[in-house]
Amino acid sequence: MCRYKNRLAAAGAVLLAMMGLSVPAAAKDALVKEGVYVDGVALGGLDKWDAQWAVEDHVDALAATEAVLTFGDHTQQVPLSTFGLGWENQGIIDEIMSLGTGGNVISRYKDQKDIEHDSRNYSLEFSSSEKKIRSYVEGLTEYNTEPVNASIYTTDELTPGVEGGTDGISIDVEGSVQAITDAVNGWDGVSQISLELPVERVKPDVPYEDLAIICDVLGTATTDYSASSWGRAVNVENGCRLITGTLLYPGDYFSVTDAVTPFTPENGYEQAPSYEENRVVDSYGGGICQVSTTLYNAVLKAELEVTARSNHTMVVNYVDLSKDAAIAEGNMDMSFVNNKEDPVYIIGYTYGGQITFTIYGHETRPENRTLEFVSYTTSEIAPSAAKLFANGSQPVGYINQTQSPHTGYTAELWKNIYIDGVLSDSVQINSSYYTAVGTIYDVGVLTDNQALAQAMYGAIGANDLSQVQAIIANQSAYAQPQTEAPAPTPDAAADAQAAPVTDTGEYTNWG
Repeated sequence: MCRYKNRLAAAGAVLLAMMGLSVPAAAKDALVKEGVYVDGVALGGLDKWDAQWAVEDHVDALAATEAVLTFGDHTQQVPLSTFGLGWENQGIIDEIMSLGTGGNVISRYKDQKDIEHDSRNYSLEFSSSEKKIRSYVEGLTEYNTEPVNASIYTTDELTPGVEGGTDGISIDVEGSVQAITDAVNGWDGVSQISLELPVERVKPDVPYEDLAIICDVLGTATTDYSASSWGRAVNVENGCRLITGTLLYPGDYFSVTDAVTPFTPENGYEQAPSYEENRVVDSYGGGICQVSTTLYNAVLKAELEVTARSNHTMVVNYVDLSKDAAIAEGNMDMSFVNNKEDPVYIIGYTYGGQITFTIYGHETRPENRTLEFVSYTTSEIAPSAAKLFANGSQPVGYINQTQSPHTGYTAELWKNIYIDGVLSDSVQINSSYYTAVGTIYDVGVLTDNQALAQAMYGAIGANDLSQVQAIIANQSAYAQPQTEAPAPTPDAAADAQAAPVTDTGEYTNWG
């Protein structure tokens, strides 16, 4: 607008001259003295209007200069025209025009020569538009972010990975407007403006550093299930899947039973052998105890605080005595507490018929301190007499050995602590009692001969295999005159067998 007005004024002066009217001497003859500059722009020989236009063209060119603005994690390059770059001290044109015009002829001549010899360079004082600056800054609020909590995950290399944990940022509008205004208005017209705008940072509840510290192996354990049936293998792998990826903060409690139940097809389980009433039976979740046992051994090595552990009713073949940890929903559990000062993370995986659990955290134990866990057998118990179970779905004459005899044991687990390879201390971890069990047979009792059925139930109740075999061999002795004998009553069967096949309320360990 200023340039437009100046050009109108010049055009008006020309028009006056064409009309034969007098033009003021200042408008017709005044020129900028040679050697006069504004921000390095030579104005010598220009009249007032051309000088004004030259400076304005210079400022317009400077308006394309980009300022580098940083806010939070973002950087933008913004032309100064965005902020309404202008020049404040426009009165210097009048000051320039007056050079060498004051005083007598001698002083004016001297001033002119001084200018030609030394030159004069005037500096611009820049200005900006508060409205344009505010508009720009308010547009930056789209970059405002909420804090993001850090989260932990298992990488393809089966190690902990951390993502998130970033601060939330919010642009300080008033502070940024003031910062940009000060920078533009105080600009020297040469240097690039680089400015970090003020932002308000909000820390996440879970910063990255809290989880990034989980990088050390505190304890790891592996057991083999390669000889398992298909259903048992499915259950081991499913239980591992339900536990892996568990993050425990200091003081957090973990229960294997809570993590892996219910034992249903809907929760990924198949039927497989398990211990029930000192007997191997098929049930959903059979094999899950190998999951809890493997984790138990990793927990021991990590030296987390074990709050619950039970041995199996009978020995298992995938760990030493007293290193097992049975679970039975509602009766047995393997649980522990993170007693460390930092979080721990559990990674479990199955591969090639083996299950592994590794507990990661921040290692603070001395490097010269090592652990050894030793199982000691304190006594051995011979298998008991054979155990017979009535099978109402098989006919008399059916005898099937369903379980081999199991020797019983008592055992202890000890932790040996070494410093620089020298035994420093031994601590008992647990003690275990494994029941001795004799050979188990399923015996068929299905018959329409009541006398024969009663005899079979009596022999089974007495756990007398030879008597069962004698009855089978001499079935004709139990012939009845009636053409159709009634089946044995429940009361008679109960009297004949003290330990029926149906559930007696004993727990099941999913070994």
